[in-house]
Amino acid sequence: MNLNSPLFDSIRVKREPEPEARPQERVCDHAGCRAKGEFRAPKGRDHEGQFYFFCLEHVKSYNATYNYFNGMTDAAVAAFQKDASIGHRPTWTLGTNAKNPRASQRGAKRAPTEGPQTEDLFGLFEAQFKQRRKVEEEQRKLTEPTRKSLDALGLEEAATKAEIKSRYKELVKRFHPDANGGDRSREARLTEIVNAYNHLKRAGRA
Repeated sequence: MNLNSPLFDSIRVKREPEPEARPQERVCDHAGCRAKGEFRAPKGRDHEGQFYFFCLEHVKSYNATYNYFNGMTDAAVAAFQKDASIGHRPTWTLGTNAKNPRASQRGAKRAPTEGPQTEDLFGLFEAQFKQRRKVEEEQRKLTEPTRKSLDALGLEEAATKAEIKSRYKELVKRFHPDANGGDRSREARLTEIVNAYNHLKRAGRA
């Protein structure tokens, strides 16, 4: 027997027909077929999430000819493929908030020249920024004892810690009795300077 004979290629085995679906079972959606529809197949474009249910024979024939892009022009197919690369989600060009109403609306809620400049959907960064500003403003507010202490050292209200420390050392050397041959006539002034510097240290200014 010649197993390579082309006659073997022409042999067809007769398939048994699909058994009909029982009353409680889903029937094949192919017209005229009464077999059980147990294989799902997509209905196609504009019917996403919807399916036909076929028997094995008809789901094979349906899948063999299925074409999601059937009826679409080449340009439409190309546009679909481009949108598919970003999951068919809308996009906006960076830096052009005028073309993005949502971005413009978000931007309107922020201060024009200061504050958080990143997108803050829940207001978390803005709240932290306001809290930090509040603390800084409170620190900048001078109490009367702090103002008098700065005056005692001959400094402006905006003096830095380094400036205060440098000025303190300078005045101590000038008014200390050891630097004036034991002369204690300026001890009161020295005490005022030391007390002023200690207050500024307690206030966090030195």
